[in-house]
Amino acid sequence: MMNHEISRRGFFKASCGVVAAAGTAGLFHRSAIAAEKRSRLPVGCRDVNLKLMGQPDCWSAMKLTGAECVEAVIREDLSLPDLFHPQRKYSAATAEGIQELAADLKAARRRITALCMFNQFEKRPEVEIQWGAKVARVAEALGAKVIRIDLRAEKLPGDEFLRFSIDILKKLMAATESTGVAFGIENHGATTNDPQFLGRLFAGVASQRLGLTLDIGNFYWFGHPLSKLYAICEEFAPRVFHTHCKSIRYPEDQRETQRPMGWEYAQRRCPLYEGDIDYGRVVKILRSAGYSGDLCVEDESLARFPAEERPMVLTKEIAMLKALG
Repeated sequence: MMNHEISRRGFFKASCGVVAAAGTAGLFHRSAIAAEKRSRLPVGCRDVNLKLMGQPDCWSAMKLTGAECVEAVIREDLSLPDLFHPQRKYSAATAEGIQELAADLKAARRRITALCMFNQFEKRPEVEIQWGAKVARVAEALGAKVIRIDLRAEKLPGDEFLRFSIDILKKLMAATESTGVAFGIENHGATTNDPQFLGRLFAGVASQRLGLTLDIGNFYWFGHPLSKLYAICEEFAPRVFHTHCKSIRYPEDQRETQRPMGWEYAQRRCPLYEGDIDYGRVVKILRSAGYSGDLCVEDESLARFPAEERPMVLTKEIAMLKALG
């Protein structure tokens, strides 16, 4: 491995004896999930929420709130900027960096259940495929079974963007086939919050490793009536690989209407335990479909609370999901 740059051999060397799950990552697909022993779903949060906990490092923040796992943002240089520590800057760009992160995860008795990419497929498709292949090898080495991705239509019109998306994601699946890592598209923004688009996309790509990072809160933000959320969840539950859990509290007379996209979100977003979404029902639907992934809190209301109250809010949300999962 020249100049300590990351390579397939380096990834396997780094993960050997450190992350036991790496050897089974290639088995990840829906039939394998259904066969796993049924147990309580792991509950955690996004790394960005941990930064609001007032702790010296991300591991202390996870311990404080009871988060068992985390979704970690990974940049194009393979750094993980939101896993914070006073003496370390975490990076998966080298075998040594992977070993250091894996060792700290083990010491904290925590795990990364998903890596998070912020993609620009339409602007730079080939770069995204190359980056996705690198991140898949990182995920494989760390035992993270899922990579969160997103699709944003910037210029291409509807059907043309769908065709483009099918083509580029087929290429991404081919480039990462040997890793066995799954990709969960987050329903996010104007395009992927449309169930019809998602259905056509999944049918077109036709890969066992392409599914959904289910964000029920985003479907509600999009304007779908509350009761429709559960039908959408049932439709895509077999495709769910990862979750984002957030909620919104709308006036009662608005909950079953088709609202404008993003209507009053800034003032209506709220913790899970105060929102309209019945997460007990959501978890039941996912369980019935064989889901065994994480329940990952993404509370976008935390910044509205005084700093001293934020740990209590996130801790309460995590405890709520543990009771449901």
